[in-house]
Amino acid sequence: MTVAYVARRIGTFLLIVWLAATLNFFLPRIGGENPVAQKLMQTAALGGNLHAGMRDMVKEYEAKFGLDKPLLVQYVNYLRDVSHFDFNYSIASYPQTVLSMILQGLPWTITLMTVTTLLAFVIGNVLGAVQAWPGAPKWLQFVMPPLLGLSAVPFFLLGLILTYVIGFRLQLLPLYGGYTAGAIPQWSVAFALDVLAHAILPALAIILGSLGFWALGMRAMMVTTQGEDYVMFAEAKGLHDRTIFLHYGMRNAMLPQTTALALVLGQLVSGAVLVEVIFGYPGIGTLLFQGIRGADFFLVQGIVFIIVLAIGFATLILDLIYPLLDPRITYRRA
Repeated sequence: MTVAYVARRIGTFLLIVWLAATLNFFLPRIGGENPVAQKLMQTAALGGNLHAGMRDMVKEYEAKFGLDKPLLVQYVNYLRDVSHFDFNYSIASYPQTVLSMILQGLPWTITLMTVTTLLAFVIGNVLGAVQAWPGAPKWLQFVMPPLLGLSAVPFFLLGLILTYVIGFRLQLLPLYGGYTAGAIPQWSVAFALDVLAHAILPALAIILGSLGFWALGMRAMMVTTQGEDYVMFAEAKGLHDRTIFLHYGMRNAMLPQTTALALVLGQLVSGAVLVEVIFGYPGIGTLLFQGIRGADFFLVQGIVFIIVLAIGFATLILDLIYPLLDPRITYRRA
């Protein structure tokens, strides 16, 4: 891997981020709606009357949020602020900044999605690999069809089913929130166990919905690997079945799965948005839903930009480390 190649990839990454930031700026403004005026009108309507000084109030808030300037000036200011991760103030939760709200929800989403994605990846790949290999246990034939069926069910629908069966009917786990209402977040074993109990249902919905995807992909790759020359050569050498399975079968079949994992990890920030909303989980998904429902212009923009940045960065890292995973791949010109 040459320095020129790395520089080109980083330049491509920066170009993609700039294009995404530009679309993120202009698309919400195509409709010509004023988010500040819209929010103030909603607030006034809830109060039962329209204030006489509403127009002056709108102008004051437009100046506060920089919406009174020409569009080009707004765009330049937006790019400058985004480069410093400054996404302005939240319209619905002023004077909170968008960045502070994202930083509050980010650890919840990253923890939930990282754990569930890695668990589903490991369990699904092992199940798929074992089932495709000769001499697999018979009981796996009865496990795979339900997993494949669950993979076709959206996460949020699985979440609703689990909520009704485990949370409502059996009352084994909490139904809503990231921790018990009224509890004070703190570093303690009791609070950690409380958070874990609230995270089991959303995590279970994501894992059950993902296992079939990983297992099916791994099974297909293992079937393909069994016909490769290096596997036949290993069998001719008389190597142990476990050695052939792990070092010749799974090791080579994991390359496409690793690519898919990197892309999935890039989407951790977005998370399973509707799953978080259903369970009231205090992550980025719930925050994005609240921003859309509350017409919080800057909050939605900030979350979308963070999502695009995470996906682009994950793709860049994958592109750079892939030759290390598979020595057969090279980016040098012939």
